Amino acid sequence: MKTLVLVFLLVSQLVLAQKELTHEVYFDTDKSEVPETEHIKLLAFLSEIESLDIERISIYGFCDDRGSQEYNLKLSNDRANNIREIFSNNEFDESVIINVDGKGEVLLKVVQEENVEKIRGLNRKVQIIVKPVFPPKPVVETKKKDAAEVLKGDIKAGDNIVLENILFKTGYSYLIPESVKTLENITKVMVERKDIYFTIQGHVCCTQNSRDAIDRKTKQRNLSLARAKYIYEYMAKKGVDKKRMKFVGMRRKFPLGGEPKYDRRVEILVTYVGDNN
Repeated sequence: MKTLVLVFLLVSQLVLAQKELTHEVYFDTDKSEVPETEHIKLLAFLSEIESLDIERISIYGFCDDRGSQEYNLKLSNDRANNIREIFSNNEFDESVIINVDGKGEVLLKVVQEENVEKIRGLNRKVQIIVKPVFPPKPVVETKKKDAAEVLKGDIKAGDNIVLENILFKTGYSYLIPESVKTLENITKVMVERKDIYFTIQGHVCCTQNSRDAIDRKTKQRNLSLARAKYIYEYMAKKGVDKKRMKFVGMRRKFPLGGEPKYDRRVEILVTYVGDNN
């Protein structure tokens, strides 16, 4: 049964990777802010595409036929830029967003007069076009440092230990399933090594200007802090003395420069190493 499910998921991913995926976000008259219902739909779309290897994303803004040409061009551009910001706030790699463009008004085409307002509503939109990489890039397994083994060894104050295999779900402060066992092993070491005092540092990827990302669960812009707090609370629950720990959110101050998923990370900064008693 598990094999069949795995095959189905692989086939689904291949089907998605062969075609462009599109999504449209609709706006209120003269507004560039995304309505709440449309925001929810957009986040669902982001969840659908976040596991794909994306070649490029294009974002095009449109207006209805009312307003001057200059006004409509600015409004459509503002709408497109607001959608790009939502991508950034939700940890999508902006380097693949190659087009963000306001197209101005869509000319009104109607057959019956009563359709005018409905059609105008459909013209107040942003269209998102996602082109996945096809064929998908092969997955390259790289050897990661075992943080649990590092923490068992000779460490000193000032050491900054990247928890290589502690990875978070995009836009959330909880771990992907594959990382749970790794956190469990690291926590066991920290319970035993009572001589280590440390700060848990949370990080995010992809946001602009060193901002924090938005936690999709709480809607607050404190995702890096929430990730650090998640690890802190897990360790405390498993027996690590809270007096030995602190947690901070580092926002996107220190990107690693590789794949975005590796910036959705937590590090341990060793602040003091004393006698183990």
